[in-house]
Amino acid sequence: MTEPLRIGVLGAARISEQAIVDPAHATGDRLVAVAARDPRRAQAFAAEHGVERVLSSYADVIADADVEIVYNPLANSLHGPWNLAAVAAGKHVLSEKPFASDAEEAREVRDAAVAAGVTVLEGFHYVHHPVLQRLQALVDSGELGELRRIESRFTMPAPPADDPRWSLDLAGGALMDLGCYALHCHRMFARWAGGAPQVVSATGEERAGRPGVDERITAQLAFPGGATGEAHCDMAAADWCITCRVVGDRGEATAMNVVLPQRDDRIVVACAGGERTEHLGTRSTYLYQLEAVRAHLRDGAPFPLDVDDAVDTAELIEAVYRAAGFAPRPRTTLSSR
Repeated sequence: MTEPLRIGVLGAARISEQAIVDPAHATGDRLVAVAARDPRRAQAFAAEHGVERVLSSYADVIADADVEIVYNPLANSLHGPWNLAAVAAGKHVLSEKPFASDAEEAREVRDAAVAAGVTVLEGFHYVHHPVLQRLQALVDSGELGELRRIESRFTMPAPPADDPRWSLDLAGGALMDLGCYALHCHRMFARWAGGAPQVVSATGEERAGRPGVDERITAQLAFPGGATGEAHCDMAAADWCITCRVVGDRGEATAMNVVLPQRDDRIVVACAGGERTEHLGTRSTYLYQLEAVRAHLRDGAPFPLDVDDAVDTAELIEAVYRAAGFAPRPRTTLSSR
């Protein structure tokens, strides 16, 4: 039997249930400790989800000798500072995306993790699911021909006005919340496109009443091999859309929900021989992710993403922001909680 991972959770965020609690229950890993700004929320979270103990602060979770890996689902602006704090304590980290408020902070986390010899992972959970892997395999097999274009479209209805995703101080905005996925999808095809995508141009719109916060952004990208790309994100759309379309000179394939295929696992493939729909399974991306994390930490298995990947994505986000006329997100100084 593989020793269970010993996980400490920062905050009582809604995403935690599907991202770490349910997967840990499925894999038999331990939820050792949790802390939240509101102690009552932490107590309720622990009681509902079987967390072993409630601590008084994020710092206490990180310092707990029984915690070996810290899960960080805090507001965007708190990813970088608390990732750095966990690394300083010698802990591994599974961080929700985006990895940091800006590229400089991402590089600081990377350098600290390398120096400390700990593993810090950005939670792009979708890369572990057969949907993305099949999309890549369709390109790799040559069935679609030479890669010509990638289009990612990520939209959702607007969150409430007081949602942290609309806060500049908390490193909010459509590009940080949705667009990081849209850009990351493009980067996952770099090996078939001659290298990483570069920003050609970008346009965006500011959220009314929220200076500096992007409501939507569209980026035009170019790959060294000649393929082009478009990454679109909109955090105030009529409906959800989470698609990735890959076009070659002999056909194309579209993942209908590339990030959450547990909700729609279809890939629609259109080539000279006709159109077909493949189903790749609705098992949770987050469960695949935690299994990959534990295999990496317990058995030394390769992990598809590393801190360099996180830095590359942060740099691409920052380049898109600048091209669209927005400043990168401000950084946050670590508080005691």
